[in-house]
Amino acid sequence: MKKYIAELIGTFCLVLFGCGAAVVAGMSSTGPAGLGLLGISLAFGLAVVVMAYAIGPISGCHINPAISISMLVAGKLSMADTIGYIVAQIGGAILAAAVLYSVVSGQAGFEMPAEWALGSNGWGEGYLGAYNTTAAFTAEAVLTFIFLFVIFGVTSKNGNSTMAGLAIGLTLVLIHMVAIPITGTSVNPARSIGPAVFAGGKAVSQLWLFIVAPILGGVVAAVVWKGLFGKE
Repeated sequence: MKKYIAELIGTFCLVLFGCGAAVVAGMSSTGPAGLGLLGISLAFGLAVVVMAYAIGPISGCHINPAISISMLVAGKLSMADTIGYIVAQIGGAILAAAVLYSVVSGQAGFEMPAEWALGSNGWGEGYLGAYNTTAAFTAEAVLTFIFLFVIFGVTSKNGNSTMAGLAIGLTLVLIHMVAIPITGTSVNPARSIGPAVFAGGKAVSQLWLFIVAPILGGVVAAVVWKGLFGKE
């Protein structure tokens, strides 16, 4: 249970810090200066860095169902742990979205956006860069592939374990810098599910893409790494 609780806490922090940065002080900030794309990217990436060193020794710090499923495919995680991790990750994401909602709804004059609230992921007309479904799916799948490829590399026996958390976090920063205008950046089904539960609308109807594409990208990364780089 320690591993599952660690995954819940880690995913909670990722969603709270990342989506919180986007909603409270992000690109549409009503304050004197929003964080902008770079600031939001750093918020997600740094959340992974700090959680990697905090809970990495306990659970490996997946905090992402796509990572857990990829590790299952690569033979690095059992089916029982994969299920436990995913349940904990989704629970942590939903809990973080609930806390975020309770905070932002306390602002004077607060109104929940009709679509894509609380940092929800999406695509199409009305969402940031208005990219189409093909672009959104391609970006999420390919960027998740790259993310998992880096994870497999830095956590391999030839990788630098002391720097793994930093490398993984910086990779997520780079991914967000590219994908925020396209989909808001998911590469993590739990991160998408949490806000969508409260946002409703298109955030829910488009949720399938942020489940299928990251898992597909992660599975391909596991197959490629195991087949080409996982052997001497």
